[in-house]
Amino acid sequence: MAKKSTIHVEKVNEYIVTWLTQYAKKAKVNGFVIGISGGVDSAVTSTLCAQTGLPTLCVEMPIHQAENQINRGREHILQLQKRFPNVSTIQVELTAVYDLFKTQVPVSTHETLYPLSLANSRARLRMTTLYYLAGINGYLVAGTGNKVEDFGVGFYTKYGDGGVDVSPIADLMKSDIYALGAYLKIPESIQHAAPTDGLFGDNRTDEDQLGASYDELEWAMLAAEQGHQIEQFSGREREVFEIYKRLNQNNKHKMEPIPVCEIPSFLKE
Repeated sequence: MAKKSTIHVEKVNEYIVTWLTQYAKKAKVNGFVIGISGGVDSAVTSTLCAQTGLPTLCVEMPIHQAENQINRGREHILQLQKRFPNVSTIQVELTAVYDLFKTQVPVSTHETLYPLSLANSRARLRMTTLYYLAGINGYLVAGTGNKVEDFGVGFYTKYGDGGVDVSPIADLMKSDIYALGAYLKIPESIQHAAPTDGLFGDNRTDEDQLGASYDELEWAMLAAEQGHQIEQFSGREREVFEIYKRLNQNNKHKMEPIPVCEIPSFLKE
């Protein structure tokens, strides 16, 4: 079911780095800021930004974070700093901020919506932090979402990790990110780690939340783009395709422009 990446990693790497460099110059900004999670997407994105030669700030923002996620993120940052003199890092400990926030908002007994709202609040606190750091340095916030997440199943927080200035890897499938990560020699601990958003303070993976792996969702996204219908599949393929279509439909509000109520001209006269 999985699709092996067929991208030309060296040329794709060069293309994205050139695109980032030109965009930054056109926007007249000084560099980039990226949230580092310990996952492959942020590792690849930060490495791409570092290759521009512009200042690249890697930010750790733990909120009751699992130790293995923190360790992977730090391993990557240390490696990146050894390779690129333009890379700097900062840790902003947000646990106390998040805990205080929880005391100031109403508690809900809803078994699903309450923990999800808190998880999304973590992502939005991080977005606020990145934009603060971008503001005081004159940087752009670089997004770390891939194509499956951003345009397939909408697996991100609106105005959280979805709140960015540029999206360097959003036209690449997850398999492409792994291929690029291997080419860029990001730490193997990150390349082999199970993807997780780390927003719930436990060890649940992205696959646990989505009900399907990225390989499976990538297959389903390509099948949907080719016009295939649910009736054409059976077994696990049918189950995965249903998961993809459901998530794609439910999260359209993230992937489409914000609806604007356009007032008829006769009401403005």
